[in-house]
Amino acid sequence: MVSPSEPKTQVTVYWRPGCPYCMRLRLGLRLARVRTVEVNIWEQPDGAAAVRAATGGDETVPTVRVGTSVLVNPPTRRVLAELRRQRGTAGHRGEV
Repeated sequence: MVSPSEPKTQVTVYWRPGCPYCMRLRLGLRLARVRTVEVNIWEQPDGAAAVRAATGGDETVPTVRVGTSVLVNPPTRRVLAELRRQRGTAGHRGEV
């Protein structure tokens, strides 16, 4: 769980309907109580363009922006690790 005093690192999840990898990641982040901004690339052209820019031209989802880093099709644990790294809490298990 994020404490109110921790700096905010925005997590943006680019996804599309019907993608099982997206569903799994979104559920995992919800269970870990990570606040996210979710962008459906089929409904938001700017989101699709952001994914293409990050992945070299394709629309691979889920693509996740964690602060300044972009992760393509990451497992939940990779997103949590990157979030902890950017917040400077890499040694604290169980909290993001």
